Amino acid sequence: MDKSIPVEKNDCIEAVCEDLTHDGSGVVKIDGYPIFVPGVLPGEKASIKIIKVNKGYGFGKLVDILERSPFRVDVSPEEAHKYGGCQLQHISYEGQLNSKENLVRQAMARIGKLENAAIHPVLGMENPWNYRNKAQVPVGQKDGKLIAGFYKPRSHEIIDTDESLIHLPEVNEAIKVVKEICSKLEIQPFNEEKHTGILRHIMARYGKESGELMIILVTRISDLPHKSHLVEKILAALPNVRSIIQNINTKKTNVILGEKTKVLWGSDVIYDNIGDVKFAISPLSFYQVNPVSTKVLYDKALEYAGLTGKETVIDAYCGIGTISLFMAKKAKKVYGVEIVPDAVKDAKRNASLNGITNAKFEAGLAETVIPKWYEEGIVADVFVVDPPRKGCDSTLLETIIEMKPKKVVYVSCNPATLARDLRILEDGGYQTKQIQPVDMFPHTTHVECVAEIVLK
Repeated sequence: MDKSIPVEKNDCIEAVCEDLTHDGSGVVKIDGYPIFVPGVLPGEKASIKIIKVNKGYGFGKLVDILERSPFRVDVSPEEAHKYGGCQLQHISYEGQLNSKENLVRQAMARIGKLENAAIHPVLGMENPWNYRNKAQVPVGQKDGKLIAGFYKPRSHEIIDTDESLIHLPEVNEAIKVVKEICSKLEIQPFNEEKHTGILRHIMARYGKESGELMIILVTRISDLPHKSHLVEKILAALPNVRSIIQNINTKKTNVILGEKTKVLWGSDVIYDNIGDVKFAISPLSFYQVNPVSTKVLYDKALEYAGLTGKETVIDAYCGIGTISLFMAKKAKKVYGVEIVPDAVKDAKRNASLNGITNAKFEAGLAETVIPKWYEEGIVADVFVVDPPRKGCDSTLLETIIEMKPKKVVYVSCNPATLARDLRILEDGGYQTKQIQPVDMFPHTTHVECVAEIVLK
């Protein structure tokens, strides 16, 4: 036994939860030794059984709550499966926003060592339910019947459900209808273990402003039986459908979508608006899933950019042009770069769709393309970054520091990598003026942030 570890496996302890981790587990400490316990909330005193002990941390199981948090919400087993991957379903919305603000503050203090940045309270939703414009549900079989829903936590067992509390009603209805039609047509569900069957996932994408619906059927093989009947029945049941797509994924993989896509009926895209900017959304394109909070997020990014119409803007992770096109309406010129060539095609199409002529898009690595632009004399007044969870590439941060734009607007989906990158920019001559967290994903542990960073 390691004397430096104050608990052993199977010990039963009583402790007060101090914090939440990024995956929603409670953190209790015994003599400074952290133990992660799913289901317990900050401020709660709980009875806990130790189930695993590592050198630096342990894991526990919640046995009983001895003192409840005022933010605790009781969720029935019938309701629980309707959340589909929501780690904070047992916390009131006020408690969730408090927790997310605390997560951002801790990351900025611990990782970023930021002392002077103003961190604002999280901008939450008036109605934090039924917000997702996209659903992708796995398909399987139980007792000879086609089922589709969510995976049981920490497993690949599918819980059959027709409703999710976080999807838009139109998305819930689309998934339910398509599932019933596929079942009646006896389209064989996918068997993950044996890698047999046909239908792997049912996906629905919905334009909240346009009302347009896209159905995507992900299949293991290219041959989809009863194709014409399937299309006919979907169109009869769902009048808002503008696009029915088959995506073929032949691989043994957890990745949902394969590389080959074909249109079974209608258009290859649907359209939607964020504010006054219109976007074409293809089956594979990244488009924010919470349209209400996306508008809040982009408005804040635009506010922080402080554009007057004279600025050159570089958008380093432009995707399908969402932020770039928002900026282009207020800037002199916008340059966007994105690693995914199809996304760049979408960005160009979206610029054309909106009659925007002052935005240029290029495919490639931001850390390769932007230094090349710099050599060509393209210098940004405002730099916008919206990187993946791993944060910005170090070469890109070095380029920003060398280029010295007056302002950097950093949109982040991960407070830890945001804090790390802000520290690098601060050490390179910048100051983090303010950080605005936005709740893009209620009932999950994720929080988005926009940071305004100025040249000292």
